[in-house]
Amino acid sequence: MKLNAPELGDENELKEKHGYMGENVNPALQIEDVPEKANALALVFEDPDAQEMAGKTWLHWLVWNIPADTGRIESDESPGIEGTTDFKKTGYNGPNPPDGEHEVVFKLYALNEELDLQEEATLDEFEEAIGGKVVVKTELKAVYPYDHIVRD
Repeated sequence: MKLNAPELGDENELKEKHGYMGENVNPALQIEDVPEKANALALVFEDPDAQEMAGKTWLHWLVWNIPADTGRIESDESPGIEGTTDFKKTGYNGPNPPDGEHEVVFKLYALNEELDLQEEATLDEFEEAIGGKVVVKTELKAVYPYDHIVRD
């Protein structure tokens, strides 16, 4: 399974519009080669570089029960059921790290069945729910450049 974001270019660099203080919209994502055994997809967007400042990997977006035949997630589109991010709300919430450039990661899971989770579920609840259901997982790493960070 493959996940890419053509609009990010060869450097996989998130644009200012993808930032929390920009337009706060997700980049369009292209999904290819989903296994036939997959019945649903799930997506996690995190910032592991937040560990030093926040004391944990920061969750920016959590979505599950995306149809397995989804070939593209458009910008500013909610493709499934959304969970609660570390911003304490649902939906895409882009990066705005206070300490410089961060590498972020989109994790795409192919699942053998849809998840029985309520909207606004947490990452912990999601991780428990996917136990034994992951057919395959892939990642797309990107960078949110320092010059995109908006200060008050």
